[in-house]
Amino acid sequence: MIRWLLQRQIAAFERTWNYDAGYVHELIDADPRAMLAFGKLQALGRYRGGVPITAYVAAGLVVAMAEDCGPCTQLGITMAEREGVDPAVLRAIVTRDFAAMPAEAALAVRFTEAALRHSQEADELREEVVRHFGKRGLIALSFAMLAARMYPTLKYALGHGRTCTRLAIRGETVPVLRDVTPVRKASAA
Repeated sequence: MIRWLLQRQIAAFERTWNYDAGYVHELIDADPRAMLAFGKLQALGRYRGGVPITAYVAAGLVVAMAEDCGPCTQLGITMAEREGVDPAVLRAIVTRDFAAMPAEAALAVRFTEAALRHSQEADELREEVVRHFGKRGLIALSFAMLAARMYPTLKYALGHGRTCTRLAIRGETVPVLRDVTPVRKASAA
């Protein structure tokens, strides 16, 4: 019975978000209790800690783009669009156009990239995150990173990470940018 209920929930999710969750169906088929355990981890992705939505989405998208070939990133974009995040901001995050991002999104992108690289720059940016969003905000961005990473990791580990896609933001196609090294414009000397 539990297997049937979980499969129905995932099928509804797939229809709602136009997303192939075959890896989750496989998880349920193998052991519904495994899915229930995984479901507990999903709460991490719901903790926002007062962080502006654009910063929260930025952290998740940067990680998803680093970890995934596109489908999980596209899901994040689609969910952000439905939450009202401006498509221009999403495009700026995906293409790393810092000038077009709100300041809070740019900070989240820079911090997330530095954290993914295990860079010393993350220390300075972490302090800036705490100044802007507080400790709860730092935790929220950390959870956004963790939550965005767990889905592609599970998907690839179960053998479902083969399809690369291009991203669509409000009908405009943009390439998947997986490199977390930001493109820096040369400064005028």
